[in-house]
Amino acid sequence: MIVNQKVIVVLPAYNASKTLKVTYDEIDFSIVDDVILVDDHSNDDTIEVGRQLGIKHIVRHDQNKGYGGNQKSCYNKALELGADIVIMLHPDYQYTPMLIPAMSHLIGSGLYHAVLGSRILGRGALKGGMPLIKYLANRGLTTFQNLFMHAHLSEYHTGYRAFSREVLEKVNFNANSDNFVFDNQMLAQIWYAGYEIAEITCPTKYFDDASSINLKNSTIYAFGVLRTSIQYRLHKWGIVKNELFRKI
Repeated sequence: MIVNQKVIVVLPAYNASKTLKVTYDEIDFSIVDDVILVDDHSNDDTIEVGRQLGIKHIVRHDQNKGYGGNQKSCYNKALELGADIVIMLHPDYQYTPMLIPAMSHLIGSGLYHAVLGSRILGRGALKGGMPLIKYLANRGLTTFQNLFMHAHLSEYHTGYRAFSREVLEKVNFNANSDNFVFDNQMLAQIWYAGYEIAEITCPTKYFDDASSINLKNSTIYAFGVLRTSIQYRLHKWGIVKNELFRKI
């Protein structure tokens, strides 16, 4: 808890049994009040590992709902449990849990309502083994989105994020895609709602057991990012209204 604000870490998991424990063991429980594990119908024993670790709040999808669908379950459950600060951490150990205190404090202090762990600030991406083609795609898509959204983020594609309860209650994240573009749509919603987004340097690790989307899904994601940026600009201009940006 920070400044009497409840901190919950959500773990959107899919076949994360090999890396869940090492991720969980690095969470700072002097700050974190609860952990939610959402298993998206894994084929391994992710849930059993979660139970062995003592995770109290485990949600299992009876069928695979996709990366976005998993996050919807994460955030809705966190809000149900009374979270004031929600940290979304991938349980594949690609992002270090050691940044949770810093991200939590940025929100708990009231300075920001959204914080991203950026792999692009500093040398985290390439140094951590990000494939060059992914790095170049990241830079290209980020440049396009910054132009269309009039923003200045170093990247939109990190999976390490923190949100205040206020921002989760204000943006219509349940209307987003159940696929990987969910992340991008959510940032567009937050920016449209008028919130500043903070970024902190985040080291990252690419290794065999870390999750990574294939070429087909990467291509679908890239086109989804372009579409989201255009939808944002058209909605902002009042030309074509979009449900994603509806106030709730």
